[in-house]
Amino acid sequence: MFTYIIRKMLYTIPVVWGVITAVFILMAVVPGDPVRIMAGQRGDKATIEKIRRDLGLDLPITRQYTKFLGELLRGDLGMSYRSNEKVSSAIAARFMMTVRLTAWAMLAAVLLGITTGIVSAARQHSAFDYAAMFIAVSGVSAPVFWVGLLMLLVFAYTLGWVPGIGVGNGEGIYLVLPAITLGVRPAALLARLTRSCMLEVMTQDYIRTARAKGVREQVVIIKHALKNAMIPIITVIGTQVSDMLSGAVLTESIFAWPGVGRLAVDALRSRDFPMIRGTVIVLAVTFLVVNLIVDISYGFFDPRIRFEDK
Repeated sequence: MFTYIIRKMLYTIPVVWGVITAVFILMAVVPGDPVRIMAGQRGDKATIEKIRRDLGLDLPITRQYTKFLGELLRGDLGMSYRSNEKVSSAIAARFMMTVRLTAWAMLAAVLLGITTGIVSAARQHSAFDYAAMFIAVSGVSAPVFWVGLLMLLVFAYTLGWVPGIGVGNGEGIYLVLPAITLGVRPAALLARLTRSCMLEVMTQDYIRTARAKGVREQVVIIKHALKNAMIPIITVIGTQVSDMLSGAVLTESIFAWPGVGRLAVDALRSRDFPMIRGTVIVLAVTFLVVNLIVDISYGFFDPRIRFEDK
């Protein structure tokens, strides 16, 4: 197992390098000059050239790339063009807010989605099954920004049950609407997938054997059926984490949540290239770590899967 983990970590190195290179190239060719934005409309030519030299943007693109890689290997993500603070410090201050939002949204999605899928499979063709799958299809089809605006309109501004935007003084009530908005699509997808996997597993011979032995239906469903249906569900949970990280950009913007997603949006508006590069790299590494954890977890849910050290 240890060798397998090390091998998987080594496989991620070229992926991270590819992400870094792609982001650097995109920032180099994207329209808009950050120096002119920093200098303002009245910035004279001498001021613009001085800022360009100070930022190293007057160097050839290959020199800029090697300089960026060298700084990155030392753990330096650069300085923000807009706020003149370290990119790593700005991301660190916001990262836990995004993790908090994503974790609660994923927890709600897993509990609601898997539970709904199990009940729908156990009561196939019932009214609950039809209603749950109709809601699940609607949830999968609904864009994140539309769900967020609808949540604000109904629960914050019309009913006034929860605060609309911001984080207040850190109260959990401010997390409700953003977490629900971010978790709607994963919950709907998990509900449909769980129902499909459970229906497939429940036709297997060992399920019929367990029932023939008089095992209680709850034990058959949870211990025998669900455990053997978890592999595709675990895979989708891992991929949904990446979708949540990308969806958090919109969610944090709608609800004014001070996370990495909102930081990236503000950086895009001001052409703050070091901040954009930093946020993309951090989110990409987070996604790779989640995928590694998902790969390792397979062996705990299915005893037929074994990772042998070679």
